[in-house]
Amino acid sequence: MDSQLFARALGNIGPEAVQRTELSRRLHAIQPTPEIQFDGRVSQSTTVGRDQQSGYREGTKDEIRAHRAGVNSIAIDRFEGRLLISGGAEASIKLWDLATAENTQHKFINRPTAVVEKSPSSHQYGINHLCFYPFDSLAFISSSYDHKVKVYSTEHLTPSATFDLDSVIYSHSLSPIADHLLVACATQHAAVRLVDLRSGANTHSLAGHQRAVLSVAWSPHEEYILASGSSDGTARLWDIRRSSNSLGVLDLNDSVGILREDGLGMNARDRHHGKAHTDTVNGVVWSDDGKYLVTAGHDERVRVWDMSTGANALCHFGPIIKNTHLSTLLPLLVPRNSLEPGKQVMFYPNQKEILMFDLFGGTLLKRLRIPGVVAAPIRGSAMQDNLRNRTTSLAWRAGDVGLYSAHSDGIIRVWLPVTPEDAAADKDTAQEAYSDEDESRKRKRDALEEIFRDLTRQKIIFT
Repeated sequence: MDSQLFARALGNIGPEAVQRTELSRRLHAIQPTPEIQFDGRVSQSTTVGRDQQSGYREGTKDEIRAHRAGVNSIAIDRFEGRLLISGGAEASIKLWDLATAENTQHKFINRPTAVVEKSPSSHQYGINHLCFYPFDSLAFISSSYDHKVKVYSTEHLTPSATFDLDSVIYSHSLSPIADHLLVACATQHAAVRLVDLRSGANTHSLAGHQRAVLSVAWSPHEEYILASGSSDGTARLWDIRRSSNSLGVLDLNDSVGILREDGLGMNARDRHHGKAHTDTVNGVVWSDDGKYLVTAGHDERVRVWDMSTGANALCHFGPIIKNTHLSTLLPLLVPRNSLEPGKQVMFYPNQKEILMFDLFGGTLLKRLRIPGVVAAPIRGSAMQDNLRNRTTSLAWRAGDVGLYSAHSDGIIRVWLPVTPEDAAADKDTAQEAYSDEDESRKRKRDALEEIFRDLTRQKIIFT
């Protein structure tokens, strides 16, 4: 870092290069931060809804949890990185202010500023997915097992719109750049459903998959392009302006891609056969520049696709990848402005740990072990092994190097960088506190010895 600052002082590099280098260094120093906890126990003044059984019983020794039945999804606003919303398996939604952590005996306790509980106007079953409105953090969108998509006001936590799709909704996506305000929904039916927030219509669908759709994602570069992943093993691309909608599928055996004659996609052949994975595709994520697409599947593979041609980039992440649960699993790609040029880092929610990879090289950079993980082999209807505190969602805090993870045991965990400089500062602080404590003990001991000496000097007379 000193060499970077010296080069900056000489004018050889710009301030952005220094910032990227420092952020990258801090990124590689991420560690679990158990001192920061999310306590979902709330008072009646912060609760919206009628369910009175959402809190923890006073006087019990319950572990501090954000949601008593598990956290299914979290999202952080992309502007200030201050607001966090979480959705629980018990159908509640909680709003957290990350800047108001309460310092209690060397622990920072976050408490929800507002809560939406199960009620006739809110969701009736577990929350599946949450996301902030991409242009303003004053609104967010939720989807649930109760077949409904709801639009909430962040300020009042009241639903301003509700859409019933008559099917279980696994995830949804809203374009970060488009003004068409279409919410793409991955549902139990073999079609991508589109909800128009402007007109209120929810009848349009994109047909092409053969089985349930588990994940959808709008391109961050092309406002009309959408990607989806299905339990039929395919990952499809859609252009909602076309009458046929489908642009084709991604083929795991194609490492060349569809060659385009003019470089703009004109006169290019379509590809409507092939699979992205040999089993269910339950995760679809774009890089923030729109050049790459990342898919995750039940074949326990993560694949990277060059979206200029649709080719398989042949990035191999090894046999360490685990993915068997029948729910949406979304890897997290770190924003490019936090990395050195040409680099891309992916966090993958694996069993018992979160894996940090170099996206293009497939190199494992770090393994973040989840504290207190308990492996509980439970046989579900699909005869698959589940994990009691499976990682269900990842979120990145804008403007800072901070990773937040949601787990099915009800805990929201925080991962922050601890550099050697930070560790040295913490050690000095601890030593100072220990020295102060020793000095206090010494004073008390001297006072007791003086009292003892005074007592022993007195003459005792028996009469």
